[in-house]
Amino acid sequence: MAENKTLEVEKNEIQTETERTRDRRLYSAYTDVIENEGEILVLADIPGADEKSVELTLEKNVLKIYAYPDVEAPQGYNLAYAEYGVGDYERSFVLSDEIDRDKIEAKVMNGVLHLRLPKSPAARMRKIDIQAG
Repeated sequence: MAENKTLEVEKNEIQTETERTRDRRLYSAYTDVIENEGEILVLADIPGADEKSVELTLEKNVLKIYAYPDVEAPQGYNLAYAEYGVGDYERSFVLSDEIDRDKIEAKVMNGVLHLRLPKSPAARMRKIDIQAG
């Protein structure tokens, strides 16, 4: 197993260092991380959020996801029963220098944040040709 990690994933617990100003629960976005030789794809569940309610920051190798969904009952209805809590989402990842920060892409589709983290050309695996003696 490789010692050099491209992406470090924290535990699925929120440990915030700042005081929250919103009176809502805070959830850690459940996340899948998929990798191939050219990029890492991060899929984060943020139900109820859209592109207007998601914020991404990158500072000192820490990529942070914030989502503030605005979930309301349909007009003329009141919530009678809910099986899941409504709140905000937050998640952090530590990126290695192997990620090309200028080419990171993000989109939200059906309550899932899709983050594309391309590896820098120097970090990609390549085959080295061997020549006869």
